[in-house]
Amino acid sequence: MTGGGGAAPLRVLVVEDDPVAADAHVLYVGRVPGFTVAGTAHTGAEARRALERGPVDLLLLDLHLPDMHGLHLARTLRAAGHPADVIAVTSARDLAVVREGVSLGVVQYVLKPFTFGTLRERLVRYAEFRAAAGEASGQAEVDRALAALRAPGPAALPKGLSAPTLERVTVTLRDCPAGLTAARAAEATGLSRITARRYLEHLVDTGRAARSPRYGTVGRPELQYRWVREPR
Repeated sequence: MTGGGGAAPLRVLVVEDDPVAADAHVLYVGRVPGFTVAGTAHTGAEARRALERGPVDLLLLDLHLPDMHGLHLARTLRAAGHPADVIAVTSARDLAVVREGVSLGVVQYVLKPFTFGTLRERLVRYAEFRAAAGEASGQAEVDRALAALRAPGPAALPKGLSAPTLERVTVTLRDCPAGLTAARAAEATGLSRITARRYLEHLVDTGRAARSPRYGTVGRPELQYRWVREPR
């Protein structure tokens, strides 16, 4: 079974303890042709029960669950004979965890925060990997099948922007549901107001944030930036 060509869609179980993030992940998966959401679980125990109710091809698995570590869940599922693959969703960057995950069926890692485009690219590559069938003609064909899981290099940022600083501004904005101004973002991140605004504008340009005027009592209105779940 594959995720394209008229075959049955690949069934994804979203395992995420944050309800807002879980809803966003469900929306993201639903927008990728060849995939369907089989269910949502907010704990490891809920994920196990969901897998007992019906077959699942892929877990979109947050590694930091309230009742267990995601890799512990993956380990117990393997021991119980569940064949589902795993795309791990995490903010952790410990490469020891990455190595451990490989042995437990983790085929991809997606670092938080991420956009719809990032997840879509991982899912499409996973579908290509699943679509490979039959006996390989040689080493080159095996290499091509495995290469489908490897993501290409990240897109270049505009000149003057750096990935670590962009991530810092992104996390700050996501942690402020009411939104914030460039001045407030600068204060929270230790950047200058002009620099903070450049990064906020980049998030707007890439569909990850929205801006609107905030009117005060005197003077010109300030721009208020707000994280949005879906890229526009």
